[in-house]
Amino acid sequence: MSPYLTEVARPGDRFELRGPIGGYFVWATDRGGPLFLIGAGPGIAPLASTLAYRSEAAAGLPTRLLYSARTEEGIIFRSHLNAWAKKDPALAVTVTLTRAAPSGWSGYQRRIDLKMLRDVAFPPTPAPLAYVCGPTSMVEKAADHLISLGYPPSRIFTERFGRSGEP
Repeated sequence: MSPYLTEVARPGDRFELRGPIGGYFVWATDRGGPLFLIGAGPGIAPLASTLAYRSEAAAGLPTRLLYSARTEEGIIFRSHLNAWAKKDPALAVTVTLTRAAPSGWSGYQRRIDLKMLRDVAFPPTPAPLAYVCGPTSMVEKAADHLISLGYPPSRIFTERFGRSGEP
């Protein structure tokens, strides 16, 4: 949607807006942790808000972020992610690139899959909270994979987006 708004839409165009597709997607310190955050593309936005809040209210809480971007240049909130991880060793940030990786890239170079989740996720006990945000297909696959890894569905929270016109 963002490229459409910035490259195609013109003043005077009309749009129909709908609310977010998902459930309750807010983390607060009283919910506990550990936290496992999974995002793709602009799905990092609510996860970055969670990380900003966590850095002030719950530094030291074991937290892992798995973030998928198309290219290294497309890593949204890159400087914030690096700063938060540098400031707090309890935060691990893992990035996977799906389109192009620069020379010397040592991270993942594919879409989020079961093997990657096995490598990066917390074990399912002591019942971490998982928050997943991104394109609908990624969110659904990631949530299904987390369940197959033993995460209770009640501890997985999702927010998704699709192409314009998709439910």
